[in-house]
Amino acid sequence: MTGLEPASAVFLASAVVLGVAGVAKALKPADTSRALHIAGLPDRPWMVRSGGAAELAVAVFAVALPGVATGAVVACSYASFAVFVAVALRRGWPLSSCGCFGRPDSRPGLAHLVLNLAATAGACWWAADPPAGGWRIVDDQTWDGIALLVVTLVVAGLAYLVWTRPARSLAVDTSA
Repeated sequence: MTGLEPASAVFLASAVVLGVAGVAKALKPADTSRALHIAGLPDRPWMVRSGGAAELAVAVFAVALPGVATGAVVACSYASFAVFVAVALRRGWPLSSCGCFGRPDSRPGLAHLVLNLAATAGACWWAADPPAGGWRIVDDQTWDGIALLVVTLVVAGLAYLVWTRPARSLAVDTSA
């Protein structure tokens, strides 16, 4: 294919958000540790920090060496998050936060599940049909891929807003 590959921005945004979440968990593991404890899973802070470091490593490799393997690993990461949120919703776990971003964010809900599934699908799409030459697709873009970068940052920023405060990010101010 020529031109901007549709999966590229979704894949890259998913990797960026995964890396940001990994750094946050590594620095502040308490909320994730609490969510894991409620789920009956191993919840030691050092384990959460290690998991956060692994998320960051996956994100760095996904951006530096995009391809089938890194797409599959990113997809597996988000699929595991989707399973956790789906089980939490189904079982009614009293989670006030999943700790995805190392601070109290928002209660895991349908928006979290949908975003995790969308990131999984985008990474699967990338893994199934990565552009030939990985990030060399940037060389074929107008202005050396600036559009890809902008779309990636917008998608990552919007996803972050929905993950951290879904009600506020979707609310409409009617006071004006």
